[in-house]
Amino acid sequence: MKFCISHPTKKLIGTIELTTSKSESNRALIIQALCSDPFEIKGLADADDTKVMVSILQSAKTYNQQENIYDVGAAGTAMRFLTAYFSTLEGTRIITGTDRMKKRPIGILVNALRELGASIDYLEEEGFPPLKINGRTLKGGEIEMNGNVSSQFISALLLISPKLQDGLVIKFNGAVTSRPYVKMTLNMLKEFNVHAQWRDNFISVDKQGYQIKNEPGYTYKIEADWSAASYWYGMVALSKEADFKIMGLLNSSLQGDSIVADLFTFLGVKTEYIENGIRLTKTRIKDEHFGFNFSDCPDLAQTIAVVASALKIPAFFNGLHTLQIKETDRVGALKKELKKLGTEIEILNESCINIKYEDFLIDKITEPISISTYEDHRMAMAFSMLAIHDLNSICIEHPEVVKKSYPDFWKDFKKVGFEIKEMI
Repeated sequence: MKFCISHPTKKLIGTIELTTSKSESNRALIIQALCSDPFEIKGLADADDTKVMVSILQSAKTYNQQENIYDVGAAGTAMRFLTAYFSTLEGTRIITGTDRMKKRPIGILVNALRELGASIDYLEEEGFPPLKINGRTLKGGEIEMNGNVSSQFISALLLISPKLQDGLVIKFNGAVTSRPYVKMTLNMLKEFNVHAQWRDNFISVDKQGYQIKNEPGYTYKIEADWSAASYWYGMVALSKEADFKIMGLLNSSLQGDSIVADLFTFLGVKTEYIENGIRLTKTRIKDEHFGFNFSDCPDLAQTIAVVASALKIPAFFNGLHTLQIKETDRVGALKKELKKLGTEIEILNESCINIKYEDFLIDKITEPISISTYEDHRMAMAFSMLAIHDLNSICIEHPEVVKKSYPDFWKDFKKVGFEIKEMI
């Protein structure tokens, strides 16, 4: 199945209530499972990744000696967080996922957990899921990690750190990648009275216990997802005219991807903070060339690559090394799909690319171009933005992949004037 998308007016006018953050939701769910005080989480993401977490954590409350096999599907965050969480629970559990998940390396996290006292075995290929986890009380202590590993590995360890007998000290070799995601985790720990220190290249957490705030009916509220907002920023940048409101976003956000508001000032989008949200309008594009290091916000790279290409802005991206182990090799996927539109991506090394505008074909194409999505939700959403540019329509293959992070994406599309034709 594929969707062929168009927008008759090329104007983005309207208001949407944005989906909530799956990153924050999944962290909150692990904290809820480890906290001795019961509390409610309000506004859990409706994303597939979060639904998987909810289902598995609920199922794991009942331990069965015979069948404790958990399938996370394509949910990378769930695989990492649950691997750490199950390591602290008594009993043996197996965690697996899709064929693509079985190709996503997890050895760095497993090695770190083993150093802390965990018992984990690989059931197929060394260094990759599925895993057999023999849960027990973990001693904890000090470990070393390269700073450029996935922030989800670091967050997985931090989330269980209060349960470790000797606490946790992580010494980083080199600069930490995706620092805002680690800061999000530490800020959420602090919300539940778990105190950590991050000084220079060390993070330390003493043995403690998660505790809720001493207030009647305490509820943890999940904020809207800035990563999802990036696609709407892209559509404003590519539209002829825009006056668009996104509700649920906060100025003082835990999410590192809130930097999208600053980045798009260079690509012609003005952000105004309003009550419980933001208003986006078009403004002058500031740069004839765009350059940025995406180490702290790798999930924004695809969005901005597509926008820069469509606006015919040459660009240099750095800090992309984690994109190779996402749902797909995102750099390789971008290179293949943007080539269909006349844009050349030069891959300089595992972290750096040049986006060269050569002959962007968008104003010359008469037939819809079909975009492969590689089982990657962000590929689908990033390329769908082109429907509001000068293209008559664009076709997105396997559009259902957006369920991973933004299930209402196509519904929100229709609300603001996009037309979608379903094709087999």
